[in-house]
Amino acid sequence: MLGRIFNIQHFSVHDGPGIRTVVFFKGCPLRCAWCANPESQVRKIQLGWNCGECIGCKSCVNQLGKLGCHFKDDGLYWNQDIQLTAEDAKEVSYICPTHALHAIGRDVTVEEVLKEVEKDSSFYAESGGGITLSGGEPLLQHEFVTSLLREAGRRHINRAMETTGLSRYEIFEEVASELDFLLMDVKMWSKTLHEKWTGMPNDVILENLEKIRRRFPELPILLRTPVIPGVNDDEKELSAITKFVRSLGGKTEHELLQYHRLGKPKYESLHRTYELGNAMLSDERFIRLRNCVRNLPQ
Repeated sequence: MLGRIFNIQHFSVHDGPGIRTVVFFKGCPLRCAWCANPESQVRKIQLGWNCGECIGCKSCVNQLGKLGCHFKDDGLYWNQDIQLTAEDAKEVSYICPTHALHAIGRDVTVEEVLKEVEKDSSFYAESGGGITLSGGEPLLQHEFVTSLLREAGRRHINRAMETTGLSRYEIFEEVASELDFLLMDVKMWSKTLHEKWTGMPNDVILENLEKIRRRFPELPILLRTPVIPGVNDDEKELSAITKFVRSLGGKTEHELLQYHRLGKPKYESLHRTYELGNAMLSDERFIRLRNCVRNLPQ
């Protein structure tokens, strides 16, 4: 059984308790306008290009003709519709001397992932950390993910997952039964806003969250709301989310995340437009909104 990932990140401290090794899966059902990992959205292996690392040798043009590589005044382009194979990805890695042109996505086995994860095992023991599955959306590859989590559990590795929650409930429940910690976004309360800015309504997401909370009352859940300028940076919207989260009870925590544009260069690498442009959220406004929801009556 193979899973398709695009990165394994070591020494993360923002994706669950302790020091974590984060495995990023390819494929996501949402298209959030502010997504920091646009390379995660589609399941297929993609090409990316970093202008600053390109030396203009044109090895890609001369040796990767089938990919349609060609230069224009503003950089390197290729056939966006091509379905890259694992062999294509290896060829790209071999041909571009600086890896300015690179393949995004690779197929891995459970053992390959855990071999990489266990390099950090000493840090888990000291910090209470472990493995976190993220994306993209891990639930889109639920059979592989379930096998990975079960094997990690057998090896006594703490297991967390970050998910959109958009899945058939039966799939979510099966995967959640293998978790020690769950992270999930509650991006918006308004169904209309959620569909406008992510491409999908939030009915199933909120229903799944309520069901998972009832089914696993002892599972620690951290819910996060990214505060996005012009989208949900509104006291009424954030207050509604906070009241909903409080109604869940159990071991449920909630935090607001301040908007950032760290993923913007990735859009340029993929020749995609970043929909939010130069939108900004000031520290002062974020603190005011955070204080607003913190001060809501219990």
